Amino acid sequence: MKPNFLFISVDQQRFDCVGYSGRRPVKTPNIDRIAHEGIWFDQAYTPIPICCPARQSLVCGQRAERFGALWNYDQGIPVRSLEKEAYSWARELQRSGYHTAYVGAWHGSPEYTPLDFGYEHYVPTAELQARIEQEYPGIVYEHGFYGDKNPVPLEDSCTHRNAEEIIRYIDEFSKEEVPWHVKMDFVEPHLPCRPSEPFASMYKPEDIEKWAAFDDPLTNKPYIQRQQLYNWETQNLSWEACSRMVALYYGYISQVDDAVGRVLSYLEQTGQLDRTIVLFTADHGDMAGNRHMIDKHYVMYDDVVRVPLAIRYPAEIKAGTVSHALVTNMLDIPPTILDWFGIPKPDFLQGESLQPLLGGEVPENWRKYVYSTYNGQQFGLYMQRMLRSYNWKYIWNPTDIDELYNMQQDPNELNNLAAVADSKPLLDRMRLELVRCMEKEGDGILNGWTRRQLEKGNKLPF
Repeated sequence: MKPNFLFISVDQQRFDCVGYSGRRPVKTPNIDRIAHEGIWFDQAYTPIPICCPARQSLVCGQRAERFGALWNYDQGIPVRSLEKEAYSWARELQRSGYHTAYVGAWHGSPEYTPLDFGYEHYVPTAELQARIEQEYPGIVYEHGFYGDKNPVPLEDSCTHRNAEEIIRYIDEFSKEEVPWHVKMDFVEPHLPCRPSEPFASMYKPEDIEKWAAFDDPLTNKPYIQRQQLYNWETQNLSWEACSRMVALYYGYISQVDDAVGRVLSYLEQTGQLDRTIVLFTADHGDMAGNRHMIDKHYVMYDDVVRVPLAIRYPAEIKAGTVSHALVTNMLDIPPTILDWFGIPKPDFLQGESLQPLLGGEVPENWRKYVYSTYNGQQFGLYMQRMLRSYNWKYIWNPTDIDELYNMQQDPNELNNLAAVADSKPLLDRMRLELVRCMEKEGDGILNGWTRRQLEKGNKLPF
């Protein structure tokens, strides 16, 4: 029988806030297990660091700009989202004989649900939250986006009800000799962070190490970054206040991990774990107070574009494998899934199958750059395009100053080299490489006007 497929995705989790990454002291033993017993991709990036477009790209395997999903469809100027007729790998999986269920956050369309894209069953986050509000009425959260301790008991929390529903569907599907696929999609740890005990008190603010770029003065950075501090009213954010928020963020991540552990334990107890492909990733990251910023808008720092990605399947992946390949998670996962289950891949998919990477080596012909986009949100249109190689990151800001970072010498992206005279030859090469990526991806913002900036360097000096 074909393997089962458990797909776990979280909302707004930083790449360095998984214990296995070895970077921040966040306790994630169950996510760590997926990575430790499978493969960890340490250079995975989102194609677009904003919720709805990233998740829609995952559904159909194409960049959000291709179908008009420039930003979240529920905020700001109306934009398009997935149509019912859009391609869906989950639909192909269902057609090939898989039972399918989707529990949690969707963000695929305001009009359609996972039931329109290949899932037989769907329990939305709103339904889980409605049950909680009915059982625990009158709860007031006082600190807005900074987060609060949640008085709802852990067993009744949204994360653990998600796990409960996932287990229910797996149990139901397992009674038949038919493979299953379930999507476990968390809205957590997206702010505001409201973990239940014991996770609400797991991390002490005074023990949390300050972000390396917390005090970045944003000198020689785009104007919008300084303005964002005023938009969020965080320009005077102290580390004392920020560390309380980060402690709750860590706690929320550990709570999600605990819910993941419930499902992994169930699969192990029922003898299904090693017959199940388990994949974990996030739609994007979070500034989480770094540079005094929260959320993720109008920046392309690794805080928001770099994501965790791990896959466990002992039949084909050796435990402890680490890949250093440059990966675009939401675009590369769909062709990987189709390859795994022997389903033909349509030519219009824009990612690459991860199958050649599962042994840990990077083929010579693997991509040398990842390409991420941003188009704006609450304050309207604001285009950004990011090109990331192993050593360098270039961010094209058409209406502001560009950014160039040496990611080996300056991993915290403090020193913008775009205006340094010695960097001009490299900057010119990165701009031309960006043009090639935009041509390949069919990016609609590439035209005669924008080519003049990129190909001729027609940008004002700082």
